[in-house]
Amino acid sequence: MRTDMESGMKSSRIAQAAAVVYVLWGLLHLQAAFMVYKLGNTLENGMVYGQMLQHAWNLLFASILAITIAVTMNWKKRRDGYWINAVLVSLVDLGFVFFILFPGYVPMWPGALGPVTWLVAWALSWLALKGANS
Repeated sequence: MRTDMESGMKSSRIAQAAAVVYVLWGLLHLQAAFMVYKLGNTLENGMVYGQMLQHAWNLLFASILAITIAVTMNWKKRRDGYWINAVLVSLVDLGFVFFILFPGYVPMWPGALGPVTWLVAWALSWLALKGANS
């Protein structure tokens, strides 16, 4: 039979693991932002060029925010951090899955690396919160 303290320590370690995976997701998407920026710079000036740079900008700041939330809130098993990163990262990756990965514009692997990282981070943070409430 585990004590409440042992259960709390275990859920804290799971929360910290989730934070690490969210940081990895953020780093992966910082790289993606740079790649989108480089791709955008191969285009002629115009609306598509501007939208590619805007997409790179959005990826950059979503990545920075996800990393910041992971380090400051998910690490500490905060419920608000769980929801912020769950919604932010889900929205970013679902757009990628629906409009780029599933149509086949990138190969399934390594294209699925971001969504897999998102799902692992989300699951770990959910387990940490569930463990804190039991």
